[in-house]
Amino acid sequence: MKDLNTDERFTVGLVVTNRHGVLYRIAGMYAKRCYNIDSLSVGETENPAFSRMTIVSTGDETIRRQVIRQLNKLYDVKIAVLLEADSSISVEHLLIKIKLNGRGNGAVVALINEYGGKIVELFPNALIADVTGTPAKVQDFIEKCKPLGIYELCRSGALTLSNGTKQILTFKKEGIESPEDML
Repeated sequence: MKDLNTDERFTVGLVVTNRHGVLYRIAGMYAKRCYNIDSLSVGETENPAFSRMTIVSTGDETIRRQVIRQLNKLYDVKIAVLLEADSSISVEHLLIKIKLNGRGNGAVVALINEYGGKIVELFPNALIADVTGTPAKVQDFIEKCKPLGIYELCRSGALTLSNGTKQILTFKKEGIESPEDML
């Protein structure tokens, strides 16, 4: 089996019924077909009857199509679409606890400011920073913090929305039933 690179990563946006067991069934579909979930974010939408999920996975074009087809067959999935990088916005959220050396923390504060972050908690030997940005920006910030010393971090999965004003559920109303119809 060949190694999969980040060029083969893809993002699926879903709108699902907001009720118990939905996440379990979606994760089960991935597990049953031996697809990996690289990151998963889920939360209630502007309509509390629905939740939006963003799932980042890795696979070739065949796997992408199969994932979308299988997700759209699930009862509680209202719509599942591929969210292409060039037509969507994707961000992650990071909380990171960074070591302080006790000899002035100007470099740490400058780094946090450079990435548009903020300090949310300060301790005698550490601080917790909050950074939001593209997955690449968040990863770059983490890499620059490694030499400083990281106690721990917590990183959200990607949150992704398509560009423009069209809502994902309007695709279904307009007769767009599959990701191929959107391309």
